[in-house]
Amino acid sequence: MIYRFLVLAIGVIILTLTGNFYLSAQHRTEGTPVKRARINFDEDWQFHKGDIAIKRAVKAGKQGGLSDANVKVVTGEEAVIAYTDKNKVADYKPGDWMNVNLPHDWLVGEPFVHDDNIGSQPAGNGYRPAGIGFYRKEFEIPEGDEGKMISIDFDGIFRNSTVWVNGHLMGNHESGYLPSTYDLTDVLRYGTEGKNVILVKVDATDFEGWWYEGCGIYRHVWLTKTAKLHVDQYGTHITTPIVTAQKATVSIGTTLQNDDNVDRKFTLVSKILAKNGTVLNTQSNSLSIPKHSKLTIKQQANVVRPQLWSPETPSLYKVKTEIVENGIAVDDYETTFGIRTVEITTNGFFLNGKLYPIKGTANHQDFAGVGVALPDKLNAYKLKLLKEMGSNGYRCAHHPPTPELLDICDSIGMLVLDENRLLSSSAQGKEDLTTMIRRDRNHPSVFMWNLENEESLEGNVTGRRILESLVEVAHELDDTRPVSAAMNHGWNEGGYSDVLDVVGYNYGQRGMQYVKDHLQYPRRKMFVTESTSYVSTRGEYEDNGGLGYVSNFGLGIGWGLQPGQDWKHIVQYPFLGGTFVWTGFDYRGEPTPYGWPCVSSHFGIMDLCGFPKDGYYAYKAAWTDTPLVHVFPHWNWPGKVGQKIKIRGYSNCEEVALFVNGESVGRMKAVPFEYFEWEVVYHPGSLEARGYNNGQQVASQLIETTTAPEKLTLASDVDYLKADGCDVAVVNVAIRDSIGRVVPTANNYVQFFVEGPGKIIGTGNGDPSCHDPENTNQRRAFNGYCQVLVQSGKAAGEIRLKAISETLPGSTVTIKVQ
Repeated sequence: MIYRFLVLAIGVIILTLTGNFYLSAQHRTEGTPVKRARINFDEDWQFHKGDIAIKRAVKAGKQGGLSDANVKVVTGEEAVIAYTDKNKVADYKPGDWMNVNLPHDWLVGEPFVHDDNIGSQPAGNGYRPAGIGFYRKEFEIPEGDEGKMISIDFDGIFRNSTVWVNGHLMGNHESGYLPSTYDLTDVLRYGTEGKNVILVKVDATDFEGWWYEGCGIYRHVWLTKTAKLHVDQYGTHITTPIVTAQKATVSIGTTLQNDDNVDRKFTLVSKILAKNGTVLNTQSNSLSIPKHSKLTIKQQANVVRPQLWSPETPSLYKVKTEIVENGIAVDDYETTFGIRTVEITTNGFFLNGKLYPIKGTANHQDFAGVGVALPDKLNAYKLKLLKEMGSNGYRCAHHPPTPELLDICDSIGMLVLDENRLLSSSAQGKEDLTTMIRRDRNHPSVFMWNLENEESLEGNVTGRRILESLVEVAHELDDTRPVSAAMNHGWNEGGYSDVLDVVGYNYGQRGMQYVKDHLQYPRRKMFVTESTSYVSTRGEYEDNGGLGYVSNFGLGIGWGLQPGQDWKHIVQYPFLGGTFVWTGFDYRGEPTPYGWPCVSSHFGIMDLCGFPKDGYYAYKAAWTDTPLVHVFPHWNWPGKVGQKIKIRGYSNCEEVALFVNGESVGRMKAVPFEYFEWEVVYHPGSLEARGYNNGQQVASQLIETTTAPEKLTLASDVDYLKADGCDVAVVNVAIRDSIGRVVPTANNYVQFFVEGPGKIIGTGNGDPSCHDPENTNQRRAFNGYCQVLVQSGKAAGEIRLKAISETLPGSTVTIKVQ
């Protein structure tokens, strides 16, 4: 009996050891214990501007590469820049390459060329010729990573990119606005096998839009490492089908990928976490997945007394997903989500059960100094300015945004209309839409998918068929959000509108089209996807076609409204749901109504630097409750003494009074969402506006005639930067007179110098006709202001930014890096 027991015990031990050996061997090949890693891959790239003739081998040679990239650089010297021989570490000509970190837009540093044939339409991309460039990076992969799945993820390359790794052609991706991913597992070198080289060709000679689109790897790049059994890319889909004050039902869909050559048994654990990390609910399922396959698992959990997400209370939760084998987590994956309800009805837009008109702006993605290669901080800065104006909505015009922008909208509270680039039901068109929705569908900020903008096929039967196919794709991937199209014609022809959940109106105020359609189609759900298109140049009060400037009193362009008047329609007709003003900021390209020398648009409520124009105050008056009165122009008119000058203004007060040099020139009722006007005789001194509610003064604005420029001041938006090599301070420069008043006509040149752990990455001034380089350390002020962008290094310390101008004393600001 004892003998039989010993034999049995020994057998159990052997089986256990054998099993443990198998498991440990299995995990060793994946780097025990395997944990997902997502590594920022932005640093230490090299850039070569211009084409390189890549000769692709068609027969494997000594270097063993079917696509070994033997190339000639522009100097005519032969070089191997993507190789398969581990002994060739740097067999290329470094002098033909410059060191860069990403994001990078090489086009923003190019000179302007007066050629109307550049871009998809005359002046479309702002008179800068796009071209071809190459990026190259050497990197090492630890030996312990062999057996893991390793991929590289590009958030966005403009455009038509081709990727080689160690001489192996990985693939091509045309879209400039959607991510691309390549599995590098098989072609990498690990440990002592040698360094790896990635080569990226970017061909931006073609275009996707009719605005400035930049050139290069202009969004982040990531290296992702996982176990062979892992959560698929964009593999979680979280919805909240039932939401009450007492409880929210959270539906969790998780898609797993098994890249192993054996079936795997595992437990899927999904934990719902509060913002402070507290686990609110845990769900687990024990399952198996066949080799080389995908599996989607559905789970459901409850959150008691949920905190609802809204722009006023952007409460967020997380789902932490773990794949557990034999007590070891082989993959973990986090997904941020929010709990809220969104509904668009024939009576308007409802958020969390309450009517909630969207105060939105449409925006392209560029900014002063950096083109489209925005560090995350600049996206946050732009959104902060919009929030301060009272906006609660952001339209991504006219393409999917960088994912970090959506993260910021989630965290600060900004509703997003997420937009597809093209009306196409081709295989590629459907794939692009699928990628956008799978990537973005967990963001609580995204409230609706916009499938197209002002396509020529609107109201056309063929267009309807294409649109219907895209609607089916969107509904299959996400049945929680409505789909729309931003239409500027064809609302009632060809059955086009009938396939949409929500019909978008661009400039539907023409002939009051959206009001007529509401009466004719009472069951139609409607939204103002684009409005206003008001053109003006910051600080200018006379039209000047020669310089390309537009007065802030406005130049009629035929299809738009005055600032604020579009919001009047939303208040009068709440069934419209809300509006997206064209645009929040000026943007490069599409100069309207003037062409050269103008290289940027005039549509922005703010200029390219984020400096407010006068129309800004129309929206702040309409969208905020803080009493406000704003009048313009400035009060520096030396050639107009004794002449009449028109005064215009905006206010959300009941009454407004105006004083010139202390003397009252009248008091009038302010009509909501409309401007008010006076005509007064100019004499140097002061112009003062006062706003009244219930007979009591609640707001005022004083404008004074300034003297000549005497000094400049620097104002950083932050006192501290992170020592991460990425963080950015936005430093606004003002030209002031002897007592500190901004000189509204000052155009002094300013030079900048940096000491300490930081660098200048760009400058701007908001002048749509300025042709000065943006990636230098100097800038001419425009109507009193300019801007410099300072990026931190990786060392702690102090950045001292000094600004000097020809005849003005210098000024310094100190920014701590920690």
